[in-house]
Amino acid sequence: MYFPEYRLRRLRRTANLRRMVRETRLSVDDLIYPLFVVPGSGVKEPIASLPGQHHFSVDKLVEEAAAARDLGLPAVLLFGLPETKDEVGSSGSESDGVVQRAVKALKSDVEDIVVITDVCLCEYTSHGHCGVLKNGRVDNDLTLEHLARQALSHVEAGADIVAPSDMMDGRVAEIRDVLDEEGYTHVPIMSYAAKFASSFYGPFREAAQSTPAFGDRRDYQMDPANVLEALREVTLDIEEGADIVMVKPALPFLDVIAKVREKFDYPLAAYNVSGEYAMIKAAAEKGWLDERRAVLEALTGIKRAGADLIITYFAPQAARWLKE
Repeated sequence: MYFPEYRLRRLRRTANLRRMVRETRLSVDDLIYPLFVVPGSGVKEPIASLPGQHHFSVDKLVEEAAAARDLGLPAVLLFGLPETKDEVGSSGSESDGVVQRAVKALKSDVEDIVVITDVCLCEYTSHGHCGVLKNGRVDNDLTLEHLARQALSHVEAGADIVAPSDMMDGRVAEIRDVLDEEGYTHVPIMSYAAKFASSFYGPFREAAQSTPAFGDRRDYQMDPANVLEALREVTLDIEEGADIVMVKPALPFLDVIAKVREKFDYPLAAYNVSGEYAMIKAAAEKGWLDERRAVLEALTGIKRAGADLIITYFAPQAARWLKE
C-alpha cells in the first residue's frame, strides 16, 4: 500500500477524528501538585521565580489542597520551609514541624487527597546540602539515619506516601526498614530514583530556600550525560523496596523515562520541574507561545515517554483545561 491509496491525513481531518485515534491520553488522574508550606498563619505569598505559585501557611495550604481536590487532582507533594535550620536538619524530623503540621491538617480537613511528603535535608540544613557534612562533604551513611527519622515523622503525622529526594545510596532500604519496624508496612515509598544534577532546579531552590551555601550537588545527584547509570539507580531502589520510582527532571530526560518504562513494570513518576515551568511561563508572558497548548503538549510528551504520574506546578491549570 502506498500513496495515493493510503493517506495518513485522513484521520487528522477533524477534531473528533483526531480524538478517536489518539494514542496517548493525559488525565487529571496522572497529575500531582507540589506545594510549599511555611510557618505562620494567613500566609499566601507569591514566589517570584515561579509565577502563579505561592508559599502557604498551613491554614492557606488546606484551602489550596481542597481546591485542588475539587478540580479532581488526586495528590499533593509537600515541601517545607522551617522556622529554624541547623547542621543536620533536625527541624525536619520534629513532630510539630511545618510539614508534619501540614500533613495533620490535610488529613483532618481535606478528604480524598493523597498526601505525599518530600524527604530530604536540604530545606532544613544551615548549609543547604541534602545530607550531613563530614570534612566538608556530604557523608552518605551518616545521612541515612536522619532521612529515615524524617520519613517516620511524616508517616506518624499521617502522610500517605514518603518521597526521598536526597540521592543518598541505600536510603530507600533504610527508610523501608524503619517504617516496617514501626508498623507502617502499608506506607509506599516513591523514590526519586534517577535525579539528575540539573540546571533546571534554579527556581525551586529560591522557592524552597535550599541553595547550597557552598559547592553544588554533583557528587550525589546524577550526571545528566548518563542513562545506563540511571537504570542502575532505579534497579537498586526497587530492590531496596521502592514502590514508585521517579525520573527528575522530565523534559530534558524523556529518553531516560522511556528506557525506565521499557525495562521496569513499576509505577513511574516524572517531575516537570521548576525550570521547565518557569520557561513556559516566561515565554507565554512575552506572547511567544500559547501557554495552554504548550503546557498540555509538554505534559502529554512526558506521559507519552512512559510516565504514569507527573509532578507539575501546572497541575491546577492543566486540570481545568482537561475538563473543558
